[in-house]
Amino acid sequence: MTTSAAAKPSLRLEDQRFLTGNGRYVDDQQRPGQLHARFLRADLAHAEIAGIDVSAAAEMPGVVGVWTGADLVADGIGPMPCSVVAATQEPIIIPPHHALAVDRVRYVGEPVVLIVADSAEAAADAAEAVTIDYGDLATVADPAAAEAEGAPQIWPQAPGNCAYRFAKGDAEAVAAAMETAAHVVELDLDNHRVSAFPLEPRAAVADYDADTGCFAMDLTGQGLHGIRADVAGPVFGLPADRFHLRADDVGGGFGLKNFLFAEWVCLLWAARRTGRPVRWLATTGEELAGSIHGRAVTSKARLALDAEGDFLALDVDMVADMGAYLSSGGPNASTNAASTAMGGVYRIPAIHMRSRGVFTNTAPVDAYRGAGKPEANFVIERLIDAAARRCGFDPVDLRRRNIVDTFPYPKALGAVLDCGRFRGNLDDAVALADRDGFEARRQEATRSGKLLGLGIACFLESSRGAPQEEVEVRFAADGKVELATGTESNGQGHETVFTRLAAERLGLPMDAFRFVQADTFATRTGAGHGGARTMHMGAGTLMLAMDAMLEKAVPLAARLLQADPETVTFADGRFSAGADDRSVSLLEVAAAARSSDASPETSEKGLDTAVFRRDVPFTFPGGCHIAEVEIDPDTGHVTLARYIAVDDYGTIVDPQLTEGQLHGGVVQGIGQALGERIAYDPDSGQLLSGSLMDYALPRAVDLPMFDVTFAGEATGANPLGAKGVGQAGCIAAPPAVINAVVDALSPLGVDHIQMPATPERVWQAIVARG
Repeated sequence: MTTSAAAKPSLRLEDQRFLTGNGRYVDDQQRPGQLHARFLRADLAHAEIAGIDVSAAAEMPGVVGVWTGADLVADGIGPMPCSVVAATQEPIIIPPHHALAVDRVRYVGEPVVLIVADSAEAAADAAEAVTIDYGDLATVADPAAAEAEGAPQIWPQAPGNCAYRFAKGDAEAVAAAMETAAHVVELDLDNHRVSAFPLEPRAAVADYDADTGCFAMDLTGQGLHGIRADVAGPVFGLPADRFHLRADDVGGGFGLKNFLFAEWVCLLWAARRTGRPVRWLATTGEELAGSIHGRAVTSKARLALDAEGDFLALDVDMVADMGAYLSSGGPNASTNAASTAMGGVYRIPAIHMRSRGVFTNTAPVDAYRGAGKPEANFVIERLIDAAARRCGFDPVDLRRRNIVDTFPYPKALGAVLDCGRFRGNLDDAVALADRDGFEARRQEATRSGKLLGLGIACFLESSRGAPQEEVEVRFAADGKVELATGTESNGQGHETVFTRLAAERLGLPMDAFRFVQADTFATRTGAGHGGARTMHMGAGTLMLAMDAMLEKAVPLAARLLQADPETVTFADGRFSAGADDRSVSLLEVAAAARSSDASPETSEKGLDTAVFRRDVPFTFPGGCHIAEVEIDPDTGHVTLARYIAVDDYGTIVDPQLTEGQLHGGVVQGIGQALGERIAYDPDSGQLLSGSLMDYALPRAVDLPMFDVTFAGEATGANPLGAKGVGQAGCIAAPPAVINAVVDALSPLGVDHIQMPATPERVWQAIVARG
């Protein structure tokens, strides 16, 4: 494992305030004169709005205002944009997505009426008094049904309910390889709809200053500059600098909190309308029904192999359920993002992927941890497992035969893998899993009436997110060194790691620094969180900013030391020159840099330094995960007995936080593989999984202890040599677990099962085989 000099586990700086109740979450914040918002949401999946009567609600005690979509439109509030648009084959269709439904509702949970009152209770009571006259319309809640001839049309501008079509790769080369291949293995795969479900629900408090015409909002957000850009011009028609967004402490996000939501628009508008702060906290039901969902991609995939087992071509046709509207980044997961990881860690000469986005009467779908990379890896790992079973290959040998082991390696869809130890990860994981001893364990389980299975999955992540980032190193008036970064934490420990890296590089104590993030007035720009980009983009840019600042400081330090700049060195927080003991501290140089007498060149901003990186390459974390499961054939219940991971994240800066990130992702992947599923009634479009009684999050009792090994190669894509870890676990876990379930069922003749492998689904597969 490659580590930095600062790579050591330690208590997080954030934990002091979290454990003593001093965290600053949105729901902890109170404003004088604040109002409370409530949203009345659609209880039909598709209906015309014939009329809305708010008169009774508006007269109820404590109610300040009750408004509909027509009120927002009349006030010039525009629809929310889809800001991440892929390079599609034909123009992408972006229907108007208003913060409150106008004329028609298109999914259960869509906001229709905004109620603002002196208390949350008064707002809830008033919502019960609103009357909406709906004209029920035909509903389609499944992409296959939405594409069928004669299906209800959700948008007139989207014939066949098609939002976009995307294609990448060499179709002719793939077709030719399929024609001549000794083996072609085909699978239909369902990467079903799930919810990110962070521990802290969405929440916000919005203010408006009538004197300045400026808005302020504290929110549970992950990418505030992007959210501000989406809400300012497109929705309010105002400059971005009129909006001040902050996110102090955020309790998890996993992609969900990256985007502009209808609630944010309504709260800002209501604060301007009422002249008072307006707050809102989502309920569990609102999160499951009315936020965004993830995944929701079905694939028809084919893998061509020659007689010896060499991979020849991969053909993937993906259908992405977009829900009723295109969310901010909705099209990206099934297009550009998926293409960067398609084919995984294997040599595949020809790849052709196609995808199309389909509108349905369901909640919008957007990025969830991995956003396209889990879907792409699931395709290739399930195909390899099926190929081994159907064509007589050993699943480990088949992977080893085709795994990338020379670098740089250009993949068929354009990504260039710069480094990795993919073969080593596979071999190490197989050894740690004691695969040689598995058959004996299987026989022992059989004697106990259980079915035992071992599942293997390698993974490739393309880590970067947005290709630009900025970091500022600033010297504040109170003597603190501020580290202002455009990446944003929602629980990962950024404050600790950035501060430790700066302390190590600048030779100052940890308490000399102030970490600044998630504030659009305190940070100049930033692409936020998403894409496992913090170390690569944020911390990598921090290292460059510190180096640039020190380079700027050398001439002034030389002047203070009366020395030649060529003789000045920096170590342990001090600049030195010559053989004697002459030295000056960095903080002294920074103070002098503010003085026009000492440094007329830098006096305006002193040593404050900003570095903006653009067009940064991807990094490619990879690894191998192995799951061992036990199935009770009488009930279909799957027990995860063992879980092994050997992963390459390049240089490890903090092993403890890295392992924590991996654990979290693995658990979310296990949840999708074995239980989590957002389900809609296919006829009515009603949500069937609207509470935690129906949406099966994994619990501690469902999980084994994880056996994790880090063994990586540093990348040259950033000064740290780090690769991202944030998404890896949920990329690797679903195919590893499903491959294990299939392996357990293979003695019965089962070689494929769809996620989630619930007890009911597994039991039905067992019964179907007698």
